[in-house]
Amino acid sequence: MAFEHVSVLLEACIDALEIRENGDYVDCTLGGGGHSEAILEKLPEGRLAGIDQDRDALAAATSRLKRFGDHFYPVHSNFVHIKNVIEDLGWPGVDGILIDLGVSSYQLDEAERGFSYMNEGLLDMRMDQTQSLTAEEVINTYSEKSLYEVIRDYGEEKWASRIAKFIVEARRQAPIKKTSELVSIIKAAIPSKARQDGPHPAKRTFQAIRIEVNDELGIIEKTIRDGVETLKPGGRMAILTFHSLEDRIVKQTFKDLSTACICPPEFPVCVCNRKAIVKTITRKPILPSEEELEYNPRARSAKLRIAEKL
Repeated sequence: MAFEHVSVLLEACIDALEIRENGDYVDCTLGGGGHSEAILEKLPEGRLAGIDQDRDALAAATSRLKRFGDHFYPVHSNFVHIKNVIEDLGWPGVDGILIDLGVSSYQLDEAERGFSYMNEGLLDMRMDQTQSLTAEEVINTYSEKSLYEVIRDYGEEKWASRIAKFIVEARRQAPIKKTSELVSIIKAAIPSKARQDGPHPAKRTFQAIRIEVNDELGIIEKTIRDGVETLKPGGRMAILTFHSLEDRIVKQTFKDLSTACICPPEFPVCVCNRKAIVKTITRKPILPSEEELEYNPRARSAKLRIAEKL
């Protein structure tokens, strides 16, 4: 299957970075290379490093971007290692960082990757196919309590308790190995009336398991803080999120990094000597237009937040 992915909020992301022609940039989530291509087209003298933990994505994007020659540096890694990546490249700092936290259309649509509740496949869900933990292991080895907490916290699923119970009961009969098996269990756990409205009944649980397998939420704050350290003064970080849990972490981390004095209000003078590291550019997130949603419905939940290094 060809690696195809429609880049979300493409123009807004490029505008957010305020690209300098000779600057150094990092696309932390290379994916299909759409955002990177748009950045590189504005870098006649600059460089861009594209990071991705998915080898399929890395290979496809590298092929797409080969026309940019030594202006483009593909890196197989997780973006949580951004500081090490930049150090290994020998760059003194960067002028901009883009992070797209969405799952690519390719990953969702490629049945064998096991991300989608709409396609038959093995329960995998690994973005980095070299890691050991899979969705199958989560589903078949986590305790009922742990499954409940994952589905509740990462999926914000009101039926998390019943779903976890039904999973544990089903795996006592035989290991759960396929996406279709998990979907059937989820449908059985959720009362029929509750399944009549809203999204697909398995959507939230699949999201939760995917987040757990890839530690998606656990690495966001560290990546932001480490990434900001690598930014040059005036450099910008732009982050695309696709659900409330991600957006909350980005918003709170940007807020903390942009806060100066944290002394109690009754103190007459500041004694903490804390300095703001960034200024938040977006008080409210940038959202996709109705026009974009018409040709790319998967952008519906996207939010873009921007911060600038002081």
